This record gives sequence, structure tokens and C-alpha cells, in this order.
Amino acid sequence: MTFRNALLAATVAAAALAGCQRAGDIVVEQGVGITALRSVCPAVGVPDFTGNVTLFNPADARTADAIDVTAAITNVRSQCDDSGSEVYSTATFDVIAQRRDTQGSRTVTIPYYSTVVRGGNSVIAKRVGEVTINFADGQDRSWAQGTAGAVVDRAAATLPADIRERITRRRRAGEADAAIDPLNEPEVRTALARASFELLIGFQLTEDQLAYNATR
Repeated sequence: MTFRNALLAATVAAAALAGCQRAGDIVVEQGVGITALRSVCPAVGVPDFTGNVTLFNPADARTADAIDVTAAITNVRSQCDDSGSEVYSTATFDVIAQRRDTQGSRTVTIPYYSTVVRGGNSVIAKRVGEVTINFADGQDRSWAQGTAGAVVDRAAATLPADIRERITRRRRAGEADAAIDPLNEPEVRTALARASFELLIGFQLTEDQLAYNATR
């Protein structure tokens, strides 16, 4: 999900958002029928092609009959504490795995990464962790849980006052900019991107694994 899509939530979400509003939040409800809440908490997601991993046996094979273990990241959940000058975000997720050969017990360790991205393309932090999947004898499916976290400076995630005013100012019919969406203004788009952070989670894939995911 892009930062713009995250910001431009559908109008039908207005009622739900209204219950979450607090001082310092931005609600946009002008011109184009938008009602959206902008939070200083980073958006949490899984980038394309990194939410799945396939292990082969032998390792250099790429045929269906050589698939050894598959795993997927799912059920991503996040909590955010934005009460102080630093915003703390924690995410938990499940890794669901399946193996082909169910004979004997087995442990499979899969690396994953978490990154904090600013403005959609600037990585400001990255960590690599591991999740361990335990299969019992005869068991073909198993799961484990992973965690990730981010710390974001609240000031950096807050829009400047002049940009906030340009977004939320009421526009009346007949005004020169009444029909202009302020979110399309270059300065506003730049400020929104600069103040937007994401906590992204995915498997730490090799180049071959990433290429396999992108082409399968």
C-alpha cells in the first residue's frame, strides 16, 4: 500500500476513524469527499514477493517435486505507543510452514528482516531475525511467531504546521483553489512522504529465492 492510498481512506471509514481522533491527528474532509486519519505511527506491512519462501532439496533444483519446505508470513498485527517524543511500534506475525517429507521430527530455521522506511524509499534501520519451525514426526504443517519493532522520532513523523493548514483549510466555492486537491500539490506530497514511516517485514531471501517468488 502506498503512502497516498494509506492517507486517502474511503469515506465509509469516517465513523470508525472519528472514535480514534486525538489532538495532533489530521482529518481531511474537503473537496474530494475524503475522510482520513493520519497517524504518527508507522504503517506495518509485508513488501511484495517477500512474504513467502520456498526451500528445495536439492537446493539448486526448481521443480515442483523438489520442493522441501514452504512458509508464509500471515496474521501481521501491530501495536503503537505514540504518547511520548519517540513513537514505539511493535509487530507480531505468524509463519505458517509446510513440509513434503513428514518422516521424523525436524527443525527448520528461516531468517526474516524488519526495516523502517521513510518516505517510501529511504531505509533508516534494518534488523535480521530468525523464526524456528518445529515439525513433529508425521506432521506436515507447523507454525511459529515472529516479532519486529520500530522507533520513530515523533517530530519527524509530524507534518509542519503550514502543511497541516493547507490540507485542512476549508475551501469555499468561488475561491481560486476550491477545486484543487491540496494533496496533489508538490510541496504537500513531499512533506507527507517525509513525515511518513513504514515498518516492513519479510523473509530474508537470497537473490535466487526472490527471483523465484517474482516469477512463479
